[in-house]
Amino acid sequence: MTANDRLTVAVLGPGGIGGLLAALLARAGHRVICLAGDETAKTLRTTGIHVRSGLFGDFTAEVEADTELRETVDACLITVKATALDAALTRVPPTALGDGLVVPFLNGVEHPRSLRARYGHDSVAPAVIRAESTRVAAGEIEHASPFAEIDLTGESVPHDRLDALAQALDAAGPTTRVLPDETAALWAKMSFLAPFALLTTRHALPLGDVRTRHREELTSLVEETAAISHASGGPADPAQALARYDAFPPSTKSSMQRDAEAGRPLELDAIGGALLRAAERHGVPAPVTARLVGELREAGH
Repeated sequence: MTANDRLTVAVLGPGGIGGLLAALLARAGHRVICLAGDETAKTLRTTGIHVRSGLFGDFTAEVEADTELRETVDACLITVKATALDAALTRVPPTALGDGLVVPFLNGVEHPRSLRARYGHDSVAPAVIRAESTRVAAGEIEHASPFAEIDLTGESVPHDRLDALAQALDAAGPTTRVLPDETAALWAKMSFLAPFALLTTRHALPLGDVRTRHREELTSLVEETAAISHASGGPADPAQALARYDAFPPSTKSSMQRDAEAGRPLELDAIGGALLRAAERHGVPAPVTARLVGELREAGH
């Protein structure tokens, strides 16, 4: 896999993020195989993926689609929710993947370990994406944010393979960089995501109302999350996190909140649960996180 190669990329879960990346890579000339259920796969084979994006334009990209990976690929992007991960991975047998890279775009910090147990230590390259992108129907993607940025990591993955994938992604559209510290990259995302997800979902309010009506609680949770991140080897800058929340449009909702509104399973364990497990492991007090996770679980989430 070199920077100028036409890559073969599988995308497990062609939803908001997966569908966007699949379409951008296909438009850039790479071979893309989307892995999904029967109906979705049939739709994608027939109509392709339609993207509406202020940043990337409105376009349709042709992709292949199947219910299971049946051949080796250069990379398999895993873009399902954490709640669906175990079931979805049955579509990617390790024997079919060969030595292809596994690139999870998942929330939380615990998934790389289980993926490495299944696919091998040198094959997993965790990634973080910053973009708001929604699947409105099978093969219909709305990319709403004026940005799409990817951080690609993988401390045990050969550098040339990471660089080649990063260059392919970057050339396809999303600003992509390779970061040397996997732990720092995952915790940077977690430190921002956890307070945002837990508080917007708990109070059923968009970010603008959370940061004004529940400012004290937000500040406490941000400081708590930063302390857990620092103890886990990640960054800790609560002031920067608060400044980022303040810069977002007031109507912004978290994906966890949208899942709650739609009655879908929440990534509560992958985000809140993982935060509490890390706090316990490092002896960091986490009373605000514990209370919020408990209240959300009591509410049936």
